[in-house]
Amino acid sequence: MRARAGAAVLVLAAGLLTACGGGGAEQESGPIEITWWHGQVESQAKVIEELAAEYGKAHPDVKIVPAVGTTNVDEMLQKVQAVLAGGKAPDIVYMYGTWSPVLAKTPKVHDLTATVNAPGFGWDDFWPSERAVSEVDGKVVGIPAIVDNLAVIYNKKLFDAAGVAYPEQDWTWDDFRAAAKKLTGGGVYGTAYPVTGNEDTVWRFWPHLWQQGGEILSPDGKKSAFNTPQAVAALDLWSAMARQDKSVYLDQNGEKFLPLFQSGKVGMVIAGPWALFDIIDHKIDYGVQILPGTNGDHQTIAGPDNWVVFDNGARRTKAATDFLTWLTRPEQDARWTLALGNLPVRKATTELPAYRKFTEDFPGVDVFTTNLDNAKKARPQLASYPEFSEKVGNAIAQALVGGTPAQEALAKAATEGDRVLERSR
Repeated sequence: MRARAGAAVLVLAAGLLTACGGGGAEQESGPIEITWWHGQVESQAKVIEELAAEYGKAHPDVKIVPAVGTTNVDEMLQKVQAVLAGGKAPDIVYMYGTWSPVLAKTPKVHDLTATVNAPGFGWDDFWPSERAVSEVDGKVVGIPAIVDNLAVIYNKKLFDAAGVAYPEQDWTWDDFRAAAKKLTGGGVYGTAYPVTGNEDTVWRFWPHLWQQGGEILSPDGKKSAFNTPQAVAALDLWSAMARQDKSVYLDQNGEKFLPLFQSGKVGMVIAGPWALFDIIDHKIDYGVQILPGTNGDHQTIAGPDNWVVFDNGARRTKAATDFLTWLTRPEQDARWTLALGNLPVRKATTELPAYRKFTEDFPGVDVFTTNLDNAKKARPQLASYPEFSEKVGNAIAQALVGGTPAQEALAKAATEGDRVLERSR
């Protein structure tokens, strides 16, 4: 998951739920044309086109037509709403996993449960964090397209200069704070935190909550559950690092902390595998380690995205699902994900020679892959989650930037979050 726009989801939900029409009359004979909105540009789009052409050669009765859909995936849901209202829809669309609750209520979205449970598909070969985001109330609304997670990327040169030992797998949040403090000075920050108040802020906080046995919502999903002494302690730690130790660069637009790391001005960043491309390009001597832990628990968070199928008639739907079954097999997964610096979406892909080459080209990326086993929980599958998350994001920003006590900030967020949950019922 990269920085995502989310507030628009609530506005779009009503439109998607009531949109009617489809891809026109059922095509009864002749070659089937499948429109594939992938949202990718440049090198990613080239791989997409090669895969579509290869499938077409092996299946002359099916023509896969790749199209960007929109160059900003943040706007993909809105674009789909527009074409649904106009009576047409693409067959396959790249969608953020956080949109799954809205998509699950959209009549035109094809239920992929039978597809993923078919013999030979290998649904269990996908990581649990991917499956959790794909499924809503027993309905599979998407097949994983991209998966990532959060870990710590650190600058070895800065660690060496400060005399700080590289982090090990059993490190704690106290170790993290101590390292950040020692790394700080001479124009260098020990670490950084995006305080935009959106999901980029919030999803970095949830793992710390989960590690302590906490939950985001109550078991019935009707109340917030994050306002706990453990969550307060977690936010207090970050607040102390930012305001007392002065070891945290507070990035208020979310776009500066990675460039600062790339220029040697930040010692550690909590980020995903997508950051490695530019870090390698800037020739930073870096390492990757899993998140610090609490009592031996090193849970992280994953941000999977999906391929979603829209129902344009039985023949086109079957052709689309057959194509996705082929596309997500290990051999094709390696070409789509690994060549572009993304993690494999299937465990079996890690057994291929292409994965070994991948780990050589992207040192430390294997840590992100094995870290998928630490992604044990998913964010709530709620259409109102973006608005709920915003309340928590604002609380984190207020504590780190404004100095609001963590207890006060989280209590306010919990009250506001409960109102959001009440309105959505």
